[in-house]
This record gives sequence, C-alpha cells and structure tokens, in this order.
Amino acid sequence: MPELSHRRRMLVLAICCMSLLIVSLDNTVLNVALPSMQRDLHASTSGLQWTIDAYTLVLASLLMLAGSTADRIGRKRVFMAGLVVFTLGSVLCSLAPNLEALVAFRMVQAVGGSMLNPVAMSIITNTFTDPRERARAIGAWGAVVGISMAAGPLVGGLLVESVGWRSIFWINLPVGLAALLLTLRFVPESRAGKARRPDPVGQLLVIALFGCLTYAIIEAPSTPLASVAPLAVVALAALAGLLWFEPRRTEPLIDLRFFRSAPFSGATVIAVSAFAALGGFLFLSTLYLQNVRGVTALEAGLWMLPMAAPTFLCAPLSGRLVGSRGPRLPLLIAGCAMTTSGVLFAVFEAETSNSTLFAGYVLFGIGFGFVNAPITNTAVSGMPRAQAGVAAAVASTSRQLGQTLGVAVVGAVLAAGVGASSYREMFVSAARPGWWIIAVCGFAVLALGAVTSGRWARGTAERTAERLESAEVRDTAGSDGGRGTHSASTGA
Repeated sequence: MPELSHRRRMLVLAICCMSLLIVSLDNTVLNVALPSMQRDLHASTSGLQWTIDAYTLVLASLLMLAGSTADRIGRKRVFMAGLVVFTLGSVLCSLAPNLEALVAFRMVQAVGGSMLNPVAMSIITNTFTDPRERARAIGAWGAVVGISMAAGPLVGGLLVESVGWRSIFWINLPVGLAALLLTLRFVPESRAGKARRPDPVGQLLVIALFGCLTYAIIEAPSTPLASVAPLAVVALAALAGLLWFEPRRTEPLIDLRFFRSAPFSGATVIAVSAFAALGGFLFLSTLYLQNVRGVTALEAGLWMLPMAAPTFLCAPLSGRLVGSRGPRLPLLIAGCAMTTSGVLFAVFEAETSNSTLFAGYVLFGIGFGFVNAPITNTAVSGMPRAQAGVAAAVASTSRQLGQTLGVAVVGAVLAAGVGASSYREMFVSAARPGWWIIAVCGFAVLALGAVTSGRWARGTAERTAERLESAEVRDTAGSDGGRGTHSASTGA
C-alpha cells in the first residue's frame, strides 16, 4: 500500500468505521425489535435466537475465508463487494414475509458482513504502520461500537414505535451506499505480497463445527436428546478434523501457528468470552424490559443508554492505554467490571430494582468498552503484515462465535427455565443461570488478561513472529524460483 498523508489515513479510517457502524447498528437495533418481531411473526424463543444467530453464525464461518481472499485478490475489491451484498441483504430483510425468510435473508446479510469488518481491520493495519498510531486508530474503531450501542437502541426503538420493525433495516441503505462511493474514490487497493491458496476442506469443517454446535445448543431445550446428539458428534468430529488437517496444509485457512503466541491465543479466548457475555446480556435485557416490565421499544432503548454511554467513552481511552501501556490494564478493568455486573444480576437480582439495574448496565458498559481495543491490537500486532487479514479475521471470528454461543447458550437456559410459563412469571428466576454464565465469561476475561499480558506471554509472541516471518521468507523465496525478492501488488 502506498504511503498516505495523515489526512488521507484519517479518511480511510472513517470509511472503515462506517462499515463497522452498519454491522454493529444492525445487531443493536435488532435486539430492541425482537419483542415486536416475536408478536408479528409468531416466533418462539428459539426463533428469536435464530434471527440473531443465523447472522452471527454465517459471519463467523466466513470471516477467515474473507480475510484470506482479501489478502489474495485485493482488500478494496472484497470490501466493496461486502458493502453491496450487505446492503442488498438489508433490503431483503425489510421485505421478509415470515420468520423463515427473515432468517434466510439475515444469512445473506452475513455473507456481505463477513467481507467488511476483518477486511476493514486489515486495511487499517496496513494504513497505520506506527504501533502507537495503530492502537489509537483501533481505539477509534472500538468507539464506533459504543456509538452503535448508544444510537442503535434509540433509533431502533423510535423506528419500531413509529414505523414498525421492518424499518430498522432501512438505516443500512444510506450508510452502505455512502461507504461504497467513498471507498471507490479514496481507499487504495492493497493485497498480501504472496497469495494464499483457498482451503475448501478447512472451510467446510469450520461451517460444520459452528453450524452443528449452534443448532444443537439452541434446539436442545425443545428437541429430544436423540435428535441433537448426532449434531454434537458431528461438531466434535469437525473440530478433530480441523486440528488434524490444518497443520498439514502449507497455507491453511486457520494457521494454528498463530496460537503459539500466548497473547494471540488469549485474545482469541477473551474475544469469545467477552462477546458471549455481550450477546447474552443484550438478549436477556431486551426481553426483560419489554416482555416483563412492559416498556415500549423506545423506552427499552433509553434503558440501554447506561450501558452504551460508558462503552462509547471507554473504548478510545482503552485504545490510548493499549498504545502507551499495553493491553494488561484495559483487560483487567474489563474483566472486573463485567464479572461484577454479572454477579450483581445473578446474586442480587439487579433487574428487579431501578438503581441496581442502572448500576449493572453501567458496569457492563465500562467492561465492554475496555475489552475491544486490546483484543484487536493483540491479535494483529506482532504478526507479519502480509497475514494481517488472516490474523484480523481470526479475532473477528472469535467475536462472532462468542456472540453466537452467548445467545445460543443463554437463550437455551432461559427457554428451559421458563418452559410453558409466561415470561412475566418466571423470567427473573429462569434468567439467573444466564447471568451466572455472563459473570463466568467476565472472569475469564480477567484471568486470561492477567496471564497472557506478562513478560512470558510477550516472549512467546516474539518467538512466534520470528518463526512466521522466517517461514514467510522461505516460502516467498521458493515461489520466486530463487530470485529472492517478491513485491506486494498495490493499487492507486
């Protein structure tokens, strides 16, 4: 990628953040609309889970493929294709005649979404080469999640109350179109110096693993064990297949060598834990506020502000801390805040009192605000720039997988606890195991943040980077037929 002026780099960052905004808005807006969709489409709890998880599941399955494809054929090209498909999927979702069609169109959205966030992060990584400048850029990127959490519930609630739930998908159209035109004009093309070959077997194994595992969890409360057990077996077989097959490929879909780095492995598990907590938190909160307290969609959006505002404020602060002091402090703050929030709901039934409900939301918002920047920065820093797309895609996949599992597991626990009773009667007691799951996820962020950010962990990251760079040099020299050089192709 050619060296860009400071102003041009800021513009590229803004364009990439626009893609994150529409993807993040889509999730937060949808959560507020769930009760309205449930009534209009006559959906069960598992049906509501699928409107969220159909999207995050496809997204998680395709992110690594999108990242490696962008590194191979051009990041700008894949990014623009993602904007087109995501915008088209949003139009289709707004026209869905029933729940089954909505779930299918959400999957179309996800295909486009898989080409956005990891590719945008790869563009940012290759645009901001200075580590401190990159950390600040990633902090700004994380702040967009806070903006979406603040604006999404309010905009969604207003649209649901005034127009209807279908209108929540319309807001993606102007943002997607603007991002597409700006990308075409201002974002330079870039790709990895050495093209990575496709890995269809690895891709199929990832789809089988994520799909079967999620389906088994969501459907377990309402389906006989004999029906879901084979899916769990397939998921385990797919995992074993990945662990056996991927190390034997020269250019695997998932480069397991990355996981020799303790910070990278820690960031991956932290991402799963943090976003599982987020998915479960939003799912429980939205259903409680509207189906138990009986507030409107707009009022539910206002109740989300105590969580959204700290996320918005803490994300850029976290980015600056990561740039100046490393990821340890932000991760410890995030873990403590998220754990305390989960315990507050699980032990003290925080949702039954306005003051404790407010405190629980603020604590979770602080924790989530601090967790995103260290995840992203740790995942991409230290890795060869030529593999930035793949490394960023693993981090993004971990986020989406975490959110998928959070909604699936917490939703399944809630469905089993409520049973045939009404939400209003059983919700608080039925949700308690779900809040404990969220607290455990927060503690995982705390523990792993402490273990994987010290001197020993940094040593493993340095050794891993050296091995990857040495292997990359050998592979490049071999592909050049002994010429010894290989230039990255870049566009204007």
